[in-house]
Amino acid sequence: MPVSASYRPDPLFEKLGPEFADPVAPARFPEHILRRRNQAWAERLGLGELSAEEWTAHFARFEPLPDNMRQPLAMRYHGHQFRSYNPEIGDGRGFLHAQLRDDAGRLLDFGTKGSGQTPYSRFGDGRLTLKGGVREILAAEMLEALSVNTSKAFSLYETGEQLVRGDEPSPTRSSVLVRLSHSHIRFGTFQRLAFFERPDLAHQLIEHVCAAYYPQHLGLAGEARAAAMYGEIVEASARLAASWMGAGFVHGVLNTDNLNVTGESFDYGPWRFLPTSDPSFTAAYFDETGLYAFGRQPEAVSWALSQLGGALTLACAPALLEAELARFAPASQRGLRGYLFGRLKLTEGDLGADISFLSDMFSWLTESQAGWDQFFHDWHCGAASAERARQSPQAALYAADAFAPVRAGFEARTRGNAAALLAHPYYQQPQPVSMVIEEVERVWAAIAERDDWGPFEAKLRDIATLKAALSGCHASVAEG
Repeated sequence: MPVSASYRPDPLFEKLGPEFADPVAPARFPEHILRRRNQAWAERLGLGELSAEEWTAHFARFEPLPDNMRQPLAMRYHGHQFRSYNPEIGDGRGFLHAQLRDDAGRLLDFGTKGSGQTPYSRFGDGRLTLKGGVREILAAEMLEALSVNTSKAFSLYETGEQLVRGDEPSPTRSSVLVRLSHSHIRFGTFQRLAFFERPDLAHQLIEHVCAAYYPQHLGLAGEARAAAMYGEIVEASARLAASWMGAGFVHGVLNTDNLNVTGESFDYGPWRFLPTSDPSFTAAYFDETGLYAFGRQPEAVSWALSQLGGALTLACAPALLEAELARFAPASQRGLRGYLFGRLKLTEGDLGADISFLSDMFSWLTESQAGWDQFFHDWHCGAASAERARQSPQAALYAADAFAPVRAGFEARTRGNAAALLAHPYYQQPQPVSMVIEEVERVWAAIAERDDWGPFEAKLRDIATLKAALSGCHASVAEG
């Protein structure tokens, strides 16, 4: 197998032992039709030289990668699902396939979705619809372009089976996805250990998490190490929630099994991007109370962190954990300013004044119902884009008196080098790249009705253009 010298296998998770996962066999599929190969990330992992057959062997038949995990592992975890505790979950249609280091030295997982039944499938077929795989790619690519800390869609195969689902026309086409993620250790992984009252395993997992993701705290011991790790998770999760708010993204299902210890967004089911600002906007049709609505996402993450803190009392005094959880609110504020000022290319000043300005901006977006993506496109680089904004399809909204506080905020925070930043051809086009649900459905309709992958590939090219235009606007949270 022609891996490059930069291929660095590091299968740390399996060293935790049998208490944390179950060995499983991957499903055997009648077909292996490659629909997505993430070559850019493959090269960063030393896998860019794989032949088509080798790619199929490792990411459709799931043969082990060299010097990596000996067999797939279905990870064990519990979780609160819409705030009801469920001890009967775990990897039900996926597994951990391999772990390796990228070109920056970060530990990354290959996790699957749709790879067959496991002990946690609970009467499910362990499969993924092709539409689900396509949607996962679109979500991950768009979020990566917007510098949200996200998993990457590494590989997608159509597998030739017909699946029956209650929430889309059936039978429908099937797929298997490989997700590249910094970690698949969930809040619910710790919750399971608390459920079974296993402080020994909690200490073992804390040591593993620190060694793999937060090595700066390995010099600490006992409660101090547990508290420091928790504080890192709190801050990373606060930054993640802030970036969702800045990107106009609604994850849809913020259960404690869908939040991980590195503060990385993953597992894209009923996600949506906002067309216009609406705090009550939900992504999941089954979220009848709006628990995970757009405006409630920081609250949902904070609540989930409190459940993680409760589980960690196996290894640490509650008072120490409560002190770390108190970091969430200030980290959220800093994260929101950092993300939005990065996206708009503004200059930071006094935190309180900057947050007040952002509050005015969010209020105006909600009240005016301006197009979300259009607004961020029109006002990239703040007041330096005033002339561009006058040519916008929603220029009349910017001319109204209600916009005056936002305009003043831009004028006070515009950088001196804005003209150079606006030189990218992307900012010469009148409309932005976006990913609202109507566009997603059009992409899928072309595939479902005509097997036409042209709109899908075109959308990925558009996202790549957006990513290039925004490159350098953020200290990219997606990179560490």
